[in-house]
Amino acid sequence: MRKIIHIDMDAFYASVELREQPHLKGLPVVVAWEGPRSVVCAASYEARKFGLRSAMSVVQAKKLCPNAIFIPPYFDLYRSVSQQIRQIFEQYTPLIEPLSLDEAYLDVTQNLQNIPSATEVAQRIRADIMAQTQLTASAGVAPNKFIAKIASDWNKPNGIYVVPPQKVMAFLMPLPLEKIPGVGKVTLAKFHQLKMYTIQDMASCSVDELVHYFGKYGFRLYDLARGIDNRPVQERQLTKQISVERTFDVDIKIQDMEDVFQHLCQSLWERTLRKKRFGRSLTVKLKNAEFKVITRSKTFDIAFQSEEDIERIGRGILTELIHEMPTQYFRLLGIGLSSFEDEQVQQLALL
Repeated sequence: MRKIIHIDMDAFYASVELREQPHLKGLPVVVAWEGPRSVVCAASYEARKFGLRSAMSVVQAKKLCPNAIFIPPYFDLYRSVSQQIRQIFEQYTPLIEPLSLDEAYLDVTQNLQNIPSATEVAQRIRADIMAQTQLTASAGVAPNKFIAKIASDWNKPNGIYVVPPQKVMAFLMPLPLEKIPGVGKVTLAKFHQLKMYTIQDMASCSVDELVHYFGKYGFRLYDLARGIDNRPVQERQLTKQISVERTFDVDIKIQDMEDVFQHLCQSLWERTLRKKRFGRSLTVKLKNAEFKVITRSKTFDIAFQSEEDIERIGRGILTELIHEMPTQYFRLLGIGLSSFEDEQVQQLALL
């Protein structure tokens, strides 16, 4: 039985800015680039009272809260604080899996402090973070990653929620299906079409039914509905690319990929928002019948800030490829984002 902690910093980018500019405390602060297509990177809890949230368009945020104070993101600073928090984690366990600059899984089953209680480990980590960074963190403690991630959001901000093994099913069953990490708008809409709204609804389905409706993902959904998640906490660096792709049943020309392309753009943007990582480079990948891979990329000064931007630039790349290879057939189309802003050291510039 594993003991897993999911640590999630509270409104991380906004909280760091408020620490650096204490005169703004108590005010609605938003971390975002200026621009008609920009999105909110983080909002203080004062701003959230007006309905502002991460990934919302800046235009909408200004409508909801005209008095909000907008601060451009400073990723060098956030990365530095994130490294400081990582060093705190390393005092307790070498098994650390970062998901972004502000959240990570920790396996504390056998921890470096020989503390038998995972709850106590989580409390000590949260206290160390506050003492060393003046920032608050929320934590979920559970027997696996799936439950721990959901639990960390339960008592935000600055809270902890513990789900012991014997209470996993009681915790899970009433939850809405959108609480499952990875269930986006498309999957959720399909659940609702099937009259499923809670994890208990999904748990009533057989594995064959879930695979029929959701393909291979149905196997994982079947396990999650029973609180099963055997994924280990894996020591790794943050991913260098977020990507999606589709293999066609039959080879087709680029000109016939429009519907699939739009769906991939939507899926890519949903993943970007979930991971809270914004890339400056967009890559389009094609694979022909001989399995030769063709890629084309475009890189910009700042990150893509909307699904529309991804579609516009991606469609331009596809148009160039049509001119290059108007008669060729392909078996796969993929798109991906890289060169994330939280990896960059250079000065941000507006388009």
